[in-house]
Amino acid sequence: QVRLVESGGGLVQTGGSLNLTCVASGFTFTNYAMTWFRQAPGKEREFVAAISRLGLIHYSQSTKGRFTISRDNTKQTVYLQMNGLKPEDTAVYYCTGDEWGSATQTLPSQYDYWGQGTQVTVSS
Repeated sequence: QVRLVESGGGLVQTGGSLNLTCVASGFTFTNYAMTWFRQAPGKEREFVAAISRLGLIHYSQSTKGRFTISRDNTKQTVYLQMNGLKPEDTAVYYCTGDEWGSATQTLPSQYDYWGQGTQVTVSS
C-alpha cells in the first residue's frame, strides 16, 4: 500500500524558512521520481519541484532560487527546503511520485498517489 506522509509545514513570516519532509512507503522508492506540488485556496494544484531517481532536478519558475529539493533513498524521504518565503507561497504542500519518471511531469493528472499535505502559511 502506497503511503506518503508530509510534515514540516507551519506559520512563518515573509522571508522565513521551512523544511518540508515526505516519508514514503509501500513502493520501491529508488525507482521513483519524487515531486512536490502545492494548492492554495481556490486555485489549481501547481507544480513546485521534482527530483528524478538519478538526482536530476526541475523547479517551477516561481520557486527557482529559493527552494531546494533533495532526497535520501536510505530513508525513503524527499525534502523541500524553502527559503525566502513569500505570502504567495501560502498553500497546502503535497508530495507524490512517478515510477521511472524523469522529474519533468508537472501536471497533477500525471500522478496517482498523494499524501495528506502539510499547510504552509506565510504572513506579510
